[in-house]
Amino acid sequence: MSLKERDKKHLWHPLTQHKIHPEALPIIKAKGALLYDEYNKEYIDGIASWYTAMYGHCNPYILEKAQEQMQKLDQIVFSGFTHEPAIKLSEELIKILPENQEKIFFSDNGSTANEVGIKMALQYHFNKGEKRNTIIAFEDGFHGDTFGAMSASGLSVYNGPFEDFFIDVKRIPTPTAENIKTCLQQLQNVIATNHIAAFIYEPLVQGANAMHMFEGKYLDQILKICKDNNVITIADEVMTGFGKTGKNFASEFVETKPDIISMSKALTAGFVPMAVTSCTQKIYDAFLDDSVGKAFFHAHTYSANPIACAVALAGIELLQSQEIQDNIQRIIASHQKFDTKIKNHPKVKTTRQKGIIYALDLNIEMDRYGNKRYEIFDHFMQEGIFLRPLGNTIYILAPFIITQKQLDIVYKAISKLLNKCL
Repeated sequence: MSLKERDKKHLWHPLTQHKIHPEALPIIKAKGALLYDEYNKEYIDGIASWYTAMYGHCNPYILEKAQEQMQKLDQIVFSGFTHEPAIKLSEELIKILPENQEKIFFSDNGSTANEVGIKMALQYHFNKGEKRNTIIAFEDGFHGDTFGAMSASGLSVYNGPFEDFFIDVKRIPTPTAENIKTCLQQLQNVIATNHIAAFIYEPLVQGANAMHMFEGKYLDQILKICKDNNVITIADEVMTGFGKTGKNFASEFVETKPDIISMSKALTAGFVPMAVTSCTQKIYDAFLDDSVGKAFFHAHTYSANPIACAVALAGIELLQSQEIQDNIQRIIASHQKFDTKIKNHPKVKTTRQKGIIYALDLNIEMDRYGNKRYEIFDHFMQEGIFLRPLGNTIYILAPFIITQKQLDIVYKAISKLLNKCL
């Protein structure tokens, strides 16, 4: 029996309507920027497997560090115990995070990192004796699939069956030059008429919202109003973190720094699941009390798993290497050059770029999850490229180690799509 047939027998895949798409493609190995299926056909991983494997699949240096850690300590409860990989990782993260971050809390994935951030913000006010039970979020943002994170998310296709169970969230539009005054007025009205605990946002790039981008100077105005009203600010850097925007974190482009930052995905370089929620000393201090009930009662069995910490340390080391930094600049310049060639194509509606994240909107009408989207996906797969369109948006978020030849193949496949009948 083939892997495809065995897969269908028991597995339920995420974000999949199995009645319409009953088969999944078996991938048997991966190396660098390449994936290989069971027939040994190779595919360039143009989205770093959901923005995780940024230093390439099975990176030998990260693999070496993981194997070394496996020989010393595999797993230990992080409540009442500690270990050097977690301590060292906290030290290295603080060095590259925005300067106001002081404390590191471990969890399992991006959704739970945001869940932790939301709970920190709600309990911060609770511990201070204030009733603040509402959060603010951007329209069409996405923060994960657990209930707090899902409550903050504005993509209804994910949320429909669960909306009656959500925490209270008020939404404001992402800021632009045209709407910034209205946006700020709306924000002030929401704060004035609700018990606002926190504002959660994806800084500069909304990933699931078709890589929607907005400017840091407008976000900064929003954050300053939040700060003035003691609204805790939570930067969801799960997608944007670790070099993708051209800086270590997208929050570095904004003058006003967040109180809390959530991160995952590239944190562990695509090797193992782990997440971190960092916060300021101010947030942490609100949980210090003679009462045990004011402690932060949130835990995951695999919090600060030593192997995951070792992998994350290796990733940070690579991120700061000259080779990776040079590659980031090369990819940024390469995207800019490609953009000049295709941005005026009649099938291209708009293009945008932030760091190594490049996106274009096709000038065609189509549903986000309609058949046309799957036709586009199949086109790229036939060309040996793994790109995952978000509706009519095609985006590239490839590993930092992708070669120029591989990147040119991705560009060629996009150009071929534009020149064929869509």
